[in-house]
Amino acid sequence: MKNIALVAHDGKKDTLLDWIGKHKAFFADKTLFATGTTGQLVAETLQQPVQCMASGPLGGDQQIGALIAEQKIDWLIFFWDPLSSQPHDPDVKALIRLAVVWNIPVACNRATADFIIHSSLYQQNYQREVPDFSAHNKRLSTP
Repeated sequence: MKNIALVAHDGKKDTLLDWIGKHKAFFADKTLFATGTTGQLVAETLQQPVQCMASGPLGGDQQIGALIAEQKIDWLIFFWDPLSSQPHDPDVKALIRLAVVWNIPVACNRATADFIIHSSLYQQNYQREVPDFSAHNKRLSTP
């Protein structure tokens, strides 16, 4: 069972919903997490449960980021709008940064999402390499 986080800015929600609608069968056996409104719309589109966090500007991006840091998310689908200013832009960048830090696949547009969903690696029981930050953590705890 894969855990997938779904996030979309207002200007990209329709794009995400259209893409998800075309891949309903893929999502049938996945556990889905999403920020507020996106999660409600995804649940309606797929007719399946979605664990909804707060809206992005109200902390939802950070809640998803926390799940990534806790190793509870396998893939982040974040259709963000690069042409629209976001009041919570630092949260957006932090979320993408955490996905990279913890080595999880990130799709920020349809093309990347298509490549991931059709990858032979995703169809197998691919186990990503989880980074070992013990040396980094040791440095932080040394006085």
